[in-house]
Amino acid sequence: MRGLSALFRLRPGRFFLENKITMPLRSQNLYAFLVSFLVLAFVLSAEQQQSPPSSSPILGFSPQHAAAEHLIESMFQSIPSPDKAREWHRTFTAEPHPAASGRNNQLADLVADEWRKQGWEEVTLRRYDVLHSRPRNISLEMTEPVHFTASLREDAYDADPDTKNPAVSGSYFGYSASGDVTAEVIYAHSGNPEDYDLLRKSGINVKGKIVLVRYSNPYSYRGFKALTAEREGVAALLIYSDPAEDGYTKGKIFPDGPWGPESHIQRGAITYDYIVPGDPTTPGWASVPGAQRIPPEEARSLPKIPALPLSWRDAKPLLENMNGPEAPRDWQGALPIRYRFTGAVKVHVKVDMDTSMRAYTVVEARIRGSEVPDEWVLLGNHRDAWAFGGVDPSSGTASMMELTRSLGELKERDVRPRRTIVVCSWDGEEYALTGSTEWGEQFADDLRKKLVAYLNVDESVAGAATTAGPDGLSFSPSAVASLAPMLVEASKDVRAPSEKSLYKAWRATTMRDSKASTPPFDSALVETRIGSGSDHTVFLNHLGRPVINLGFTGDYGVYHSMYDDHYWMSHIGDPAFEYHVALTRIWGLVALRLANADILPFDFGFNASTLERFLRELEQKNKVEPRLLPLKRLHARIAEFEKAGNLLRDAVAYDLLSGSASPQKIQRLNEELLQVESNWLDPAGIPGRPWFQHLLYSSRYTYAHLEFPGLAEAVERHDWKLGTQQAVLLERAVEKNTRLLRSAQSSWEKNRP
Repeated sequence: MRGLSALFRLRPGRFFLENKITMPLRSQNLYAFLVSFLVLAFVLSAEQQQSPPSSSPILGFSPQHAAAEHLIESMFQSIPSPDKAREWHRTFTAEPHPAASGRNNQLADLVADEWRKQGWEEVTLRRYDVLHSRPRNISLEMTEPVHFTASLREDAYDADPDTKNPAVSGSYFGYSASGDVTAEVIYAHSGNPEDYDLLRKSGINVKGKIVLVRYSNPYSYRGFKALTAEREGVAALLIYSDPAEDGYTKGKIFPDGPWGPESHIQRGAITYDYIVPGDPTTPGWASVPGAQRIPPEEARSLPKIPALPLSWRDAKPLLENMNGPEAPRDWQGALPIRYRFTGAVKVHVKVDMDTSMRAYTVVEARIRGSEVPDEWVLLGNHRDAWAFGGVDPSSGTASMMELTRSLGELKERDVRPRRTIVVCSWDGEEYALTGSTEWGEQFADDLRKKLVAYLNVDESVAGAATTAGPDGLSFSPSAVASLAPMLVEASKDVRAPSEKSLYKAWRATTMRDSKASTPPFDSALVETRIGSGSDHTVFLNHLGRPVINLGFTGDYGVYHSMYDDHYWMSHIGDPAFEYHVALTRIWGLVALRLANADILPFDFGFNASTLERFLRELEQKNKVEPRLLPLKRLHARIAEFEKAGNLLRDAVAYDLLSGSASPQKIQRLNEELLQVESNWLDPAGIPGRPWFQHLLYSSRYTYAHLEFPGLAEAVERHDWKLGTQQAVLLERAVEKNTRLLRSAQSSWEKNRP
């Protein structure tokens, strides 16, 4: 028995009987009868659902369409399987598959073939010719005061046969400059600007030296460490993983626990993609075959010095042989030595990189919308990994493949979304977010007009369920503020592995992680401050489209190492693969609600209240004086925007409840709502970083979030003239959107029955 398709073709808002007679759902009594009949049919179908369909309202849906949507979602949630997720994960982690590798290209073909089998339409492989970087010859040896040659490799473990795979690369950074340097080593803590300031105050000159820094404490992106070192005149950069951040001080190490062993190496790219991401030779346009290019030496995103990642095992001999001044207490790590600034250690670093043009492949597919095909909901995950990619990205890939299988099965049952759903398997994310950036730049015009939202999953399970305790892993999404309320609402209809609703589990882990004595407000659950570092960047920061990132987090210390593999996930991370399925379900529900909603569920009232919070935090953190930078007018504009957003939201909810809005009226309003998000873009971009054009959201050079980026960076530099200019830009954008919402409300309420 095929389930509902044996009886009906289901479309949001209409049921299609097999005799092809359409019956619009205008009669409440007829609708109630049909829904009751559908529920009975679904319960009697061979497919087993997890729980009865909900009867609760859904943001953006009329009551009738909400009931139909709950039925669709119940069908959807019955499909994803932990066993299938495990199979997908084993397939994608069977071999190392970095960008541009033969295995990664094979996986692109596999994804395309599977999507065709699953019933997806217009499956396409898109090629981008990009500047790629891979190692030829890498070495590190200490020449003074004693001789030591770093292994630059990770140890194999009998418990995990994959760690014996000879195809795993050794230590390297993507896009490192080539170089051959012999010089004294200086320890510079985290390699942030304030660390170099302290070295200067201590009379230590780093120019022409090799600098050794830690990954974290506080965290900053490795590419920012490289840029900072380059600006300081450093000759070469070494970055190691201290056990204080991700090793034995945190708990059991691999293969017995989630944390990094002594030889684990955190690979990565060190491009300056916080200036401009993507192919360094096509900044701002797509690197399609035959594209115009700039010379690599002119690329703003490429480092000029050699750099190398180290395990703590390879870094320890360098640190313990230093005999100079002792570093301050907060620079000390977890190794059983005294950390010192300098002293006696000289090393020879050789980094020989092959930097040449290679092909990256993005796989895309779609299920065409039945009613509004020119509005798109985009789903994506990157495919490339530094080694096996157990967490990053293959946990996300396994969830994505279960999501596409489930949505494909709905399509086979003749349940098609109102709007088009597009899915992409990105390539080259680990190399400067390249695949998604080039695809976004290639289709920028269409995306600006048609994209409702991008739903990104980089890592669906980035934590160890085996050490998470009774409340389980933390659900840790981020989203633009306008979509945060609908994400919270959707979580109430998904079951977490802890047997609670995802919403209740989310509240419990948020309370646990923050060590709070009272449960959080719903408004505090979603992280609405969005940095960079994943494939959402081009859609939000360059194209002005709203984004959501989804994933579970917990104890995880093998990031970008060989040990991030299927063994880690199947023995430590998510042995039952139930978190993979939970992520598939919430991803799918959010996608279906955005694809099927009558009115797109943006909440601009909440958006405005979040902006007010951001602005007050900026003022308080930087002690902004009104005489230097008057922001009273911006506060007033945000208050007006909040009022307009709340009034429109209430007006729409009233008419959805009564069912009085015409399709033409609904479509016009949806177009206006999409325009609000576009209006946050400034074509001139952030000062100094024109590719990043969003006035509200960006990232710092460290990848950390940065709200009101142009204004915030001006304030932090005490550039009050620029700050005033940026405040005026914000005032105008907020005022423009307030006028748009007021006009939308006026049109919506016109000719009410």
